[in-house]
Parts: sequence; C-alpha cells; structure tokens
Amino acid sequence: MYIFGVYLLVLPVLGYRHSLTYIYTALSKDPKIPGIHEFTAMGILDSRVIHYFDSTTQVKTPRTDWMKECLEPKYWDEGTRSLKDKQQWFKDYMDILKERMNQTNNEWYTLEQWRQGCEGEEQPDGSLKYSHGLDMYSYDGDDFLYFNDSHSVWVAPVKAAEQTKRKWDQEQKVHNYPKGYLEIDCMEWLKKYLTYGGKDLSTTKKPEVYVFANNAKSKTNVVLTCMATGFYPLEIQIHIQRNSRILTKDDGVMSTGTRPNGDNTYQRRDSVEIPTQRPGHLLLSHTSTNWGVCVCVCVCVCGGGGGGGVPSFQKCSHTSEKYLLCISFHHFFVSYPLPCVHNYTSKLFAPPFQMC
Repeated sequence: MYIFGVYLLVLPVLGYRHSLTYIYTALSKDPKIPGIHEFTAMGILDSRVIHYFDSTTQVKTPRTDWMKECLEPKYWDEGTRSLKDKQQWFKDYMDILKERMNQTNNEWYTLEQWRQGCEGEEQPDGSLKYSHGLDMYSYDGDDFLYFNDSHSVWVAPVKAAEQTKRKWDQEQKVHNYPKGYLEIDCMEWLKKYLTYGGKDLSTTKKPEVYVFANNAKSKTNVVLTCMATGFYPLEIQIHIQRNSRILTKDDGVMSTGTRPNGDNTYQRRDSVEIPTQRPGHLLLSHTSTNWGVCVCVCVCVCGGGGGGGVPSFQKCSHTSEKYLLCISFHHFFVSYPLPCVHNYTSKLFAPPFQMC
C-alpha cells in the first residue's frame, strides 16, 4: 500500500508587506504581433495590475474599478503625457545602447526593461514603514544597471553600463533622485492606492489544494505533485517533507513558482520524484493575517493489497469507488480523499464524519 499526505497549515503573520512596482518594457522596433507592443508600462500594487499603457493605444488606463472611481481625469491625462515622454526616452536610449554594443545593424529585436518600486511593512499601529526600494534596468534579459538603496550608489554589473553609471553619479540631481523617490514619493502613492483599494485589496482567498501523482520515467518511481491554486495574496510556502525532513532542490524538488491565474488569484505546483514504497508528506503554508489558524490534511491511499500502484484521482474501476470524508472539529477542517480503497470501513477515522 502506498500512502502520502498533504498538510495545510495557515498561521497569522505579523508585519505584512505591501509593494508598488512600475514596469516599463521597450523593444527596439514594433514586432507587429497582436498583443505585443513596442512599449508597455504598467503599475502593480501587491501583485495586481492597477493601470496600463502601451504604444498602440497611447493612453494610460485603469485596470481596477476603484482606480477608475477614485482618481480624477487629470490624473489619467497627466499620466498619459508622462508615459509618452518615457516611451520616447526609451527609444532614444535604446539607440545609444545599440551603438555602444555594436548592434546598429542588428535585425533582431532587443529588449530593455526598467523596474522601479517600493515596499513597505505594516507596523503595529497600522502605519506603513519603508522597507526597501527597487530601481533596476535590464537589457536583452541581463541586469544592466541598478540602484543600491542601502548605499545610495548606482551599480553597473556589465562593462557597457559603466559609462552611464559614471554620468549619473556625477550629476547630483540624478544621483539623489532614486532614494528620494523610492522612500518618499513612491511610499506616498503606495499608501494612497492602498486606501483607494480598501476592501478589494484586503480580501484574501484561501488556496484549493490538490495532490496527485504521475508515472516517472523509472517504473519504480512516481512523481508526487502538490498544487495550490486560487489563493490571494501571492505569498505562499510549500514544503515537501520526508520523515520530518524538509526536502530541497538537492533532493530533486521542482517548483513552478507562484504564477497568476488571470483572475487576481495565484497558483503554484511543487513536485518530487520518489520510490513508490517510500511515504512522503507535503506541507503547505500560506502567509496571511486574515485567515486565522486552520489545518487541512489530505491522505491518499492507493494500491490496496500490496499492488503498489500509482495514486489516481480519476474515477476508480467498477470494483471500487472514490470516497471523500470530511471531518470537522474545533478549529480544524480535515478532508480525506481516498481513491481506490478496497474494503473501506468507517473505523479508519473517528466520527463525526459525513460524505461530501
């Protein structure tokens, strides 16, 4: 018999962090592909896009109802003009970089990106305190130039950026701008947007957790996968344990990372390949201050009678059925999906229980 479990532990976390990030992306020429633009800009608040601009529409637009309701037309008009100026700046600077890197005759697309933003941490009195900032330029997928806000200096990871670094360090206004913007201006807008967003931003969604297994290339192994989906905010931790030890990449753990679902929720999958006869436990925790404390446990049992088969969440054959028991007590909610279990008896688990 093959057994593995998933434990979902949600604990209150103090000092929740909020972030505001602007991402500007420019291509060396118009790709003429639907949905891909020569220049794109977006504002992201706590992982949600709140406003957007591209070189095709040439208009800064809201991406949430509360942004549209809370900000006057003047805000959008001024934002549109500012982003048009940034679009031209990117175009001019792209030409400079292409010449500096001997790419003037390059027919391939080159990409430049600027990411700028700030992060604040909630304090016990409800205020938001600056934590750190981001001001980074990338070119063709590599880090090009970034501002170290701890030491207030520009850092050039590549030789081609050294000339720009020297110029910006020498110009006092340019040198002092990032720190002042990140710690003051950006934080002020972060606080404003959080106030405007109100209930919409404070709403959290618990993850739906699924556990499944697939055949590995080796017939003696299976790939166990834990998928958490439909959660918000995006901060989540998944730990795979074996005999109380947390497995790492060195043990073969693979993760998709946290990815958007397209509906302001997120998903993540973590997997590990293990021998079919070795049990494993997957521990999942989601950091959110509004969830309280709950523990969810899912146990899959398959391959009854020593068959050692791969767990399956598909409907079983006519000789056995798929059962799902839900047991509720105190602050715990425990569900046990039991596919392919032969000779099932309610004595396996303590009452009260009900079929779900």
